[in-house]
Amino acid sequence: MNNKIALITGASTGVGFETALLLAKKGYKVYATMRNLEKQEALQEAAKSQNVQVIVKQLDVTSSTSINNCLDDIMKNEDNIDVLINNAGAGFIRTTEQATEEEIMWQLNVNLMGVIRTTKAVLPIMRKNKSGHIVNISSVGGLIGQPFNEIYCAAKFGVEGYTESLASYVQPHFNIKFTSIEPGGIHSEFANSALTQFESNGGLVDDEYKPLLEAYIGGAQSRQGDYIFQTSKEVAEIITDCVEMQDPPIRMRTSQWAEEFTKLKTQADPTGKLLQAEVAKLIGK
Repeated sequence: MNNKIALITGASTGVGFETALLLAKKGYKVYATMRNLEKQEALQEAAKSQNVQVIVKQLDVTSSTSINNCLDDIMKNEDNIDVLINNAGAGFIRTTEQATEEEIMWQLNVNLMGVIRTTKAVLPIMRKNKSGHIVNISSVGGLIGQPFNEIYCAAKFGVEGYTESLASYVQPHFNIKFTSIEPGGIHSEFANSALTQFESNGGLVDDEYKPLLEAYIGGAQSRQGDYIFQTSKEVAEIITDCVEMQDPPIRMRTSQWAEEFTKLKTQADPTGKLLQAEVAKLIGK
C-alpha cells in the first residue's frame, strides 16, 4: 500500500472515472471529484464491485471557490496531494465565425482556466512538501491544429504551454513533476458530449462551411471503429503508468496512432525532456 494521495477532476465518466479506479487498485487514496455529485453512483458502484475505495467530492473547475473549498476539506485529513490529474474538459466543434463569444469563453474557461485554477490551488501544498506530480490531460489537439476544432485546440495548446513552462522551473527547484498526456480519439462520453453540444447550439449552419463540416463529421464518425480510437480504460492505463514513473516525461502520447499523427511536431524531442533541460538553463539550473 503506497498511501499516496491522488486528486482527479472530471471523474464522473470516461478517462477520469477509469483512472480513479486504476489508481485505487494501485493503493492510492483517491479523491475523485466531479461538478455534479448526482453522477457519482456509477463510480461508487464500480469501486465497490472492484473492492476498492474512492472518495467522491464536489469540485467545479470553473469556480475557484469550489476548488478551494474541496481542497480545504481534503487537507483537513491529509498532509499532501501527491498527484493531481487535471482531467475535466469539454470538446467543441464550431468555426470561429459561427461560435459566439460566450461559447469561446466557456471552452477556455473549462479546458484551460480549469487546469490553471486547480494547479494554482494545489501548488502551494506540493511546494511545501517538495514533492508531487501534476498530470494535465491534453490531446493531440494540443499539438496539432485540426479542422473545426480551433477553439478547443487553442485551449489545449494553452495547456501544453502552461505545462512546459511550469516544468522548466518548478520541477527542478521544488521537485514537482509535470506531464501533459496527449490522447487521440477516445470512445467516451467526451465525444458524445461535444456532438450533443454542437446540436443543441444550432447544429449545422447553412453557410459556406457546411459541406466542409459535413465531410469532417462524417469522416470522424466513420473512423470510430478504427485503431485511431482508444477506450477510456486504455488511456487511463497510460496515465497510471505515467504517475508511477520516477522520472516521467513532460509530454506523453497514449497510442501508436497519436505518435504517428504528431511525429512532425514531436520527433526531435518526443518526451519534452530535452527542451525542458534547455529552457531550465535560463535560470541557471
